Amino acid sequence: MVALIVIALLLLAVPMPASADECAEKACINVYTDNNQIIIEARKGGSSAKKSISQAPKKTTVKPLPKPTVRPLFFPPTKAVVKKPVVKPAVKRTYKPRVKKVATKVNLSDRLTKLVPTAGVAYQPEFEPLVNVPVYFWCDLPSLFQNRVDIIGEVVDVALRPSFTWSFGDGSFYSTTENGGPYPSGTIRHTYKQPGTYTISLLTTWNGSYTHNAQIRAVTGTVKKISTAQVTVVQAPTHFITRKG
Repeated sequence: MVALIVIALLLLAVPMPASADECAEKACINVYTDNNQIIIEARKGGSSAKKSISQAPKKTTVKPLPKPTVRPLFFPPTKAVVKKPVVKPAVKRTYKPRVKKVATKVNLSDRLTKLVPTAGVAYQPEFEPLVNVPVYFWCDLPSLFQNRVDIIGEVVDVALRPSFTWSFGDGSFYSTTENGGPYPSGTIRHTYKQPGTYTISLLTTWNGSYTHNAQIRAVTGTVKKISTAQVTVVQAPTHFITRKG
């Protein structure tokens, strides 16, 4: 008998699994990358509607103003002329009337997709740099990409920072977190040893974090963008000067 009582107490002490969905009352937010895009996924309750911040704003329907009523000027009374009403022929519809779509509820999570910017590559000197002379490179990306998203009544702030890997086309690579700049303060420089046309490739990798309900979490994955440009390097002409002694 004592053994049965002990077993019953142990069964009562074991916690039962929760049957209620933890996202039924509070929003569950997840930010990750997919196909080089930032995906913000939110779920709250049993259903919600989808939307995308990349979509254009909906056009508002403007109702036409009523035509003004024109009152004729006063003229002396004349004999009224009765005109027969003109009956317009009935036109048969050849198209289906537009039916306003009703927003249906879905059980899937809301998805918001935002493409991050792509860099533009610049270099200096702009016209035919010389061999054995440093060429300055830079890109026009911001050092911080931020976006605030409203989704199912929740606010999510996404912050991404870029890092760069330069390929100068001659087998040389350079990795940095700086954007570079023109002469003389630019920090991204490369010197070519041989003349020719080189393809410059810039790989930008975005990663960062998102904030929801004052809690900061890391974005799962990265977004990578590639930008290219071409630079033609020439050989400096050689001049011989004869000096008389």
